[in-house]
Amino acid sequence: QVQLAESGGGLVQAGGSLRLSCAASGRAFSTYAVGWFRQGPGKEREPVGSISRNGGFTNYADSAKGRFTISRDNAKNTVALQMNSLKPEDTAVYYCAATYSSSVYTTYFETRSYGYWGQGTQVTVSS
Repeated sequence: QVQLAESGGGLVQAGGSLRLSCAASGRAFSTYAVGWFRQGPGKEREPVGSISRNGGFTNYADSAKGRFTISRDNAKNTVALQMNSLKPEDTAVYYCAATYSSSVYTTYFETRSYGYWGQGTQVTVSS
């Protein structure tokens, strides 16, 4: 099992940057692929991006491409989401999620693929 905790959210002006962190506890974190998701007011939870268990592969939603970067440090059991050029429509609660992956190459984009979730961190982008 793995437990996840997000941090780094806050209030930022449009065009600014934030770096979210997902800290994992538990054994063998390097065997888990990780995804970032967000849920805006009145919206369904949607994928932001994902990273493979070894960090070698990433996948991003169209809304995140070119602005967001996911990275991980398995030695520290952390995954980061660097968000640049933020827009008001990025306002949401951001969640990290983890799923065991037998493949070092695979990223997972669907909410249903993940069995472990953090509590979320609020990101608010003002115009």
